[in-house]
Amino acid sequence: MDAPPERVQVPDVGLDARVRPVGVTERGAMTVPEDPSVAGWYRYGPAPGSPQGSAVLVGHVDGDTGALGEFAALYEVRRGDRVEVRRAEAAPAVYRVVSRATVPKDELPAAVFRRTGTPALTLITCAPPFVPERGGYLANLVVTAEPVPD
Repeated sequence: MDAPPERVQVPDVGLDARVRPVGVTERGAMTVPEDPSVAGWYRYGPAPGSPQGSAVLVGHVDGDTGALGEFAALYEVRRGDRVEVRRAEAAPAVYRVVSRATVPKDELPAAVFRRTGTPALTLITCAPPFVPERGGYLANLVVTAEPVPD
């Protein structure tokens, strides 16, 4: 069992969020912590630092009050930015951002949740357009990072 993540940090953009494990809703969607200052780790997939698969962290871009959440900083992330995931009783897992893309929520690639293959860290938050009568944000911002060799 890999060490569970406790905190995710992207120093270049000021992102610093506590991380807690999350699962899925009754409708099969990934659960997102209600608190926009907290990120969720998809506990049914690989943990950050795992030797294979995509470790997924998700967080809100903002809260019900309109106050920005920690993952709003992902809008400023650039290729090459360093991402550190602090883990329980293990050295931090360190990554570099390789891509950032916006995709419709219903078109989130299944590969985001892959359990095999090259290791990666995938960070996900909501993206415009925001349409309240259709449930809120209609897209996701997806940031992909690759491990930095020791």
